[in-house]
Amino acid sequence: MNQFKFLSLLLLLLAINTSMAQRRNKNVPVEPPVKVAHSPKLVVGIVVDQMRYDYLTRFWDHYGEGGFKRMVKEGFNCKNHHFNYAPTSTGPGHASVYTGTTPATHGIIGNNWYDKKLGEEVYCASDDTYSTVGSNSDAGKMSPHRMITTTITDQLRLHTQKRGKVIAIALKDRGAVLPGGHMANAAYWFEGGVEGNWISSSFYMDELPQWAKDHNASNAVEAYKKPWNTLKPIATYQQSGTDANNYEGILNGEDSNAFPHDLPALWDEHGQHSLLRLTPYGNSITADFALAALEGEALGTDAITDFLAISFSSTDYVGHFYGVNSKEIQDTYLRLDKDLERIFTTLDQKVGVGQYTVFLTADHGAINVPAYLKDERIPAEYLDMDAMKSKFTEFLKYKYGTTDVVRNISNYQIFLDHKVIDNLDIDLDDAQEEIAMELLGYDQVNQVYTANQMWQNEYTRGIPYILQNGYNQKRSGDVLLVPSPAHISYKHTGSTHGSPMIYDTHVPLLLFGNGIKQGSTANRTEIPDIAPTIATLLGIAFPNGTTGRPIGEVLE
Repeated sequence: MNQFKFLSLLLLLLAINTSMAQRRNKNVPVEPPVKVAHSPKLVVGIVVDQMRYDYLTRFWDHYGEGGFKRMVKEGFNCKNHHFNYAPTSTGPGHASVYTGTTPATHGIIGNNWYDKKLGEEVYCASDDTYSTVGSNSDAGKMSPHRMITTTITDQLRLHTQKRGKVIAIALKDRGAVLPGGHMANAAYWFEGGVEGNWISSSFYMDELPQWAKDHNASNAVEAYKKPWNTLKPIATYQQSGTDANNYEGILNGEDSNAFPHDLPALWDEHGQHSLLRLTPYGNSITADFALAALEGEALGTDAITDFLAISFSSTDYVGHFYGVNSKEIQDTYLRLDKDLERIFTTLDQKVGVGQYTVFLTADHGAINVPAYLKDERIPAEYLDMDAMKSKFTEFLKYKYGTTDVVRNISNYQIFLDHKVIDNLDIDLDDAQEEIAMELLGYDQVNQVYTANQMWQNEYTRGIPYILQNGYNQKRSGDVLLVPSPAHISYKHTGSTHGSPMIYDTHVPLLLFGNGIKQGSTANRTEIPDIAPTIATLLGIAFPNGTTGRPIGEVLE
């Protein structure tokens, strides 16, 4: 009997202790699981070719709620975002966004450049060892082989053991090849011409996938063979200059550069489907194909992160031809805003709200038309390159007795023939400095630097900092010159880019979606910061040449 009472008492005490422990546990907060990375189903990288930052603010009141405004209101806006190198052009721009570094490291020093080993000019994406897929032309002989570092897209493929897909799309081949990196599943670009098809390279595939063939066969681009008029009443376009003016190009076959532009009437004279590049419809056909890829490749449909890289190129074509202050450029951005909304709405439906991450930036900015600036009494001018070359030739003959000391002049760089200089028993550093001093004396040249200066110094600010980041020891020239502000070598209509000046370096960076905070910063951020920021969000290795830093304010 005593043993029974003892056992009952023991069981009662055990029950009381268990109950008290349970009560204590209810009062102890449960530790959330440690999260070392975000895992969006899809990352969408968007590069808008030639987008100045002020296009975001100038046209703000005309944008709808689902495109640019959605990115700003739901995501993060880096208001003081810059290219930290020159030249500011398409090839280097796309490479720098995706590699997290600058031409000094990734090697893409221009769209085209003089190859010192080959003794000839090369194109940043050309590769004759591959053939065109989807066409009988040579337009697909491309690969990223001249880009010597990895991209954020490469790192995603490596991290996921190639289970995460990477698809890159642009009107321009370099706008797809370089973002896709060395390991992309596919990169596609628009051939234009008679067929108006999207093509690729045998670097990626032997034939187009069925969904791409179906899209080409659908003749979806034919819907854009129509007149280009303004999306909204032109009288409301108060954020741009007059419609007809002397600062814009005029297409052959038109009497004026004013709206509307009758594309069907201009079709044959301007390369048929190639004409679409020079209109906002080029961006729309890019969005169409990107959405076809989203569906055809089943992107963002599982737990392994995929990457869709889209470059909108028509903004660059329109800016070059009509200029940054034209009604055409305003209309192009209002229509791009609609295309962005269409993409985001589809992503919401196909991938899921909060299940994807987007960043949007540019590959460079652009200058206002110097002829217009001059008429407004702002210092601006067009470089007289023929006069400069003639004067420079006379200097070379007088100083060295021959012009053979110079092998090439391109991209505002002088390439010297080191063998000739050595045979003349001239010190290379002395030759560089003598030539630099000569060029500095020219009225339209603002600054000059030598390769020796790029090698011997570490610049941290200003123009020399920007030049040094663009200077590749193996590929760049011996003397680098910088024209005066708002001085360009270009036709007298339309806008261009390429300089280290602020109008070419200041571009947007917008991010929203999975893992991105809501907010903004006026602190300086730089183009090479994008890739390490996305890598940090995903918890993957940085591209192997990264010199940028993650933007901490952006990440949750």
